[in-house]
Amino acid sequence: MPPETTISLNQYMKFITTPLLFLIIPMLASSQVEWTVFGGPQASSAGYKIRDEKQKSSFKYGFQTGVGMKVAFESQLYFAPSIFYSMKGYKVKFTQYQAPPDVTAIDNDTRMHTLETAVPLQLDFSAKPSHGFIRTGPTLDFQLFAKEKYHTLSGGTVSRPMKFGYNDYGRYSANWILHLGYESENGLTVFATASIGLASLDNVDEGPDIRHRTFGFCLGWKFHNSRLVMDTRNKE
Repeated sequence: MPPETTISLNQYMKFITTPLLFLIIPMLASSQVEWTVFGGPQASSAGYKIRDEKQKSSFKYGFQTGVGMKVAFESQLYFAPSIFYSMKGYKVKFTQYQAPPDVTAIDNDTRMHTLETAVPLQLDFSAKPSHGFIRTGPTLDFQLFAKEKYHTLSGGTVSRPMKFGYNDYGRYSANWILHLGYESENGLTVFATASIGLASLDNVDEGPDIRHRTFGFCLGWKFHNSRLVMDTRNKE
């Protein structure tokens, strides 16, 4: 593994684990913690620019699945961190040519397998057991492995694993998510999800600007609900 890739991975792990530990440890000691498993289909693409010129991209279909936590913060406001697998990708046709993937590539078709950590806030629209909600906040995703297939100006076809490193694609990226959904009293949760990339997937200086775009729908189920009720009355 090239030194650049190792450094990036270590920086990524330090960047996500430190704030997550400060958030999750107090959450586990909280008087109210709810856990949810979730999953569902999604469509993904990319905002793709070369020299500030937008390239035509189209969607690919995948899914996401993971586990989330909901911890009371204030009134109807909650911390709602999660970790999940997300299958992403994009198709793009070029009007300009630049690496990555290659200066002779006329298009690219990618498939990415990512692990994503999210630390959003959730606002419930009602204090009733069944209620709507909105959830939003930042995420960091780690590209576990990926493949790309493209055609060249000479008529050739290249199919290969995507390369991650200082002069290739970036191993990790940042995003912003938005969930709009409904939680029922019996534990069923449904929500629509959208995610927009905040950082480019490209690590090449003055290379293309590539940012994730995902839209999907998830079903979830609360499998743990722990509530601690404290009696604060005077017991004299």
